[in-house]
Amino acid sequence: MTDHDHPSGRRAVCRGRRSAALIVAGVLLPLPALTGCSGDDREASVAASQDIAPAPRSELKSGGTLRWAIDAMPGTLNAFQADADATTARIAGAVLPSMFTVDAAGTPQRNADYLDAAEISARDPKQVVTYKINPKARWSDGTPITAADFIAQWNALRGKDNAYWTARNAGYDRIGKVEQGAGPREVKVTFARPYADWRSLFTPLYPKSVMGDANAFNDAAREQLKIGAGPFLVGKRDAEEGRVVLVRNPKWWGEPAKLRTIVLQSLPGDKRAAALADGSIDVAAVDQIAAKRVASALRPAASGSPRKPGSGNAGPQDDGARAQGRSEARSDAKTAKTAKTAAAENAVLRGYTIRKALEPAYTQLALNGSSGPLADDRVRRAVARAIDRQALADVVLEPLGLPSKPLGSHLLMAGQHGYEDHSDALGGQDTGAAKALLADAGWKGDGTDRQQAGEKRGASAPRAGRDADGYGYDDGDEPSDDRYGDGPDGDRDGYDFPGEQGDGVYDGDADGRNPGRPIPGHAGAPVRGDHEAGARPAAAEAPLSFIGAVGSEVQQAALLRQSASFYKEAAASEKEDADGDTGSSAYARYKRYKKRAAQTLTAAELIENGQPPQLPGSGGNPGARHIGAARSYDAVRVAGPAGGKAARVATVKKDGKPLTLRFVLPDGTGSEQLRAVGRRIATMLGKIGVQASLQRVSDASYFQDHIASGDYDLALYSWPGTAYPATDARPIYAKPQPAPDGSLTVEQNYTRVGTDHIDQLFDQAASELDEGAAHTLMEQADARIWAAAGSIPLYQRPALVATKKSLANVGAFGFATPRFQDIGYKKPGLPQS
Repeated sequence: MTDHDHPSGRRAVCRGRRSAALIVAGVLLPLPALTGCSGDDREASVAASQDIAPAPRSELKSGGTLRWAIDAMPGTLNAFQADADATTARIAGAVLPSMFTVDAAGTPQRNADYLDAAEISARDPKQVVTYKINPKARWSDGTPITAADFIAQWNALRGKDNAYWTARNAGYDRIGKVEQGAGPREVKVTFARPYADWRSLFTPLYPKSVMGDANAFNDAAREQLKIGAGPFLVGKRDAEEGRVVLVRNPKWWGEPAKLRTIVLQSLPGDKRAAALADGSIDVAAVDQIAAKRVASALRPAASGSPRKPGSGNAGPQDDGARAQGRSEARSDAKTAKTAKTAAAENAVLRGYTIRKALEPAYTQLALNGSSGPLADDRVRRAVARAIDRQALADVVLEPLGLPSKPLGSHLLMAGQHGYEDHSDALGGQDTGAAKALLADAGWKGDGTDRQQAGEKRGASAPRAGRDADGYGYDDGDEPSDDRYGDGPDGDRDGYDFPGEQGDGVYDGDADGRNPGRPIPGHAGAPVRGDHEAGARPAAAEAPLSFIGAVGSEVQQAALLRQSASFYKEAAASEKEDADGDTGSSAYARYKRYKKRAAQTLTAAELIENGQPPQLPGSGGNPGARHIGAARSYDAVRVAGPAGGKAARVATVKKDGKPLTLRFVLPDGTGSEQLRAVGRRIATMLGKIGVQASLQRVSDASYFQDHIASGDYDLALYSWPGTAYPATDARPIYAKPQPAPDGSLTVEQNYTRVGTDHIDQLFDQAASELDEGAAHTLMEQADARIWAAAGSIPLYQRPALVATKKSLANVGAFGFATPRFQDIGYKKPGLPQS
């Protein structure tokens, strides 16, 4: 591995316990004593943030092709254009120079393949950084990498020449001049304004032939990179086949690449499980369903066996018996064929393993503070303090065996150098405090909060358990894996395992604001009380889960849901025992229990939606619509603990209007987990009398039409971590500014919540060359972001990557920059992991 230097003068930031108040002026909430991260904690977090099967180069064979799944073909090969994406960055990392890389702890490291030295050589009167280029470094056309390449990149990205269609120039706009030093291999960069994140610059570095010409920058570099300077080069970009082929760079001066070829293959997420099963891909980021499919193939086969052909009763048979025999024979043949296919797929899948780690990205609850109730910081803080972040982290991460501690910072990931939890600037989960904040803002209940029989106050909800594979979903939100073919008939009986609903949440599936979904009472919507067999009912205009039902109805629905849960657990157990054997009795029981689970859950939903004709307020009652409208905002029903009864919490109101927040969530097949988290959050809000109207929208429109445009009250989306938070995080939390046309310029602050002081702290940190002082400024900024309650970090996202067992140094990389030259296949005879 290349020898990397740590940045000079780095201070130890994980200090001992200290008392501080990071919000010093206009304090909203005092910050109590903070606990710094210990060395053991940091090492454990780093270990959980990377899983790549590390192996020394000596154990890897030379040669071979790696087929690596990507989400889509790159929009451009120019990393500085607006449509650059993750694939662009991956290609750039393999074929272009990086002056600094990032290690597993999220710390920048000098890349000795390109630089012999890089340091701040002067601070007064101006900051000067001197780079000494490795004399072996050269472009693939034989041209040396020199100061001329640095100068061309600065001129292109500094923002002074509108001919260059650049998407970002952070840092380059602070440079006063770039010039050659003692020779062409020395570069001196003088800053007009100090810049703490100078290590982020000139990565990737493009050749002068690209950066020195606006046409080459804007157009030529989008489709191809004729020259490079990495261990690999772009060999072919085939848009029709959806692949980019990287080949070894014969002019590479560093340790030679172990692989001969890397094929980046466009492969949608919902097709990756099938690609793994037929062995057509070697590395792929996967969802939990595909991960479970791989894990199940690794388990020993069940002892049960399919019924043998001809094992029926012997002796004379009449015509009916002979017909039945022929039918059974056909069924036996179909079952045998399916079992053979499943066995073949399992044999292939046993060659894979799942690498799992905490991704350097976090999921947040975003609160849109631009208008409405959430424009009041007291309401935002009340919503935030109603959320049990630990419970949400447990649901997502605990089943995977990953650390399930909530993320305590907007700016650094757990295990990253300097990480500290600043969430106390807002305060932890506290229902009483949340209600008090709402009351102070004028949102009050009518005092009708009450506990129904059997409920115990303070009882915690059941925690999500890990299934046998270690890739479990939270209770009640496991998507059906029917799309992978469960049996000879595909098991497409219309009964999936739906997510948990009816828990005090109004799901907007049938909301008129949700495009593409039927509106009750309009053309195309099912008539209440007239459901097709197996179809889930449309929501009534005033479902019981929204208005608060009488006790007997709630109890009946709760018991039905409990039964559905038992059936679901039994079905999962039988399916595991069947182990793909669709002719076994265990598989027959699995299908029977699965159908009963769906039927029982449907019955519960009918009750909760007020639709059965025998129940008051149903479609069979002429007064149903009127009753529903009169009661619709009286209370929110909140699910009680397991085995208990539901509680009714009075909906808080102001000026006679209830506090209802529109919670927008993506509707795609890959967003099941996000929707499950959203439903749990809505249930938590119900406990303080806040109604959450869940609106599911298409994945394609989710971000641009809702998040970026501000068309939401609550939403869940993620931000990536960074080694340079003073630069990269500033636009995410910058205070929105009025534009000349009267609109609001939000940069990337889609919550529209910000303050002048937060902006000042970012600006000061970006200019502070003392790393310890810069870190303190970032701590202060993070605490103020917490206190503003526009963004509530929940947990670091899990990363699941399927890789061939024979591969090393690839998988869930975490923060670390991939060492493409070190990825390869293990030599024969060595143990595979």
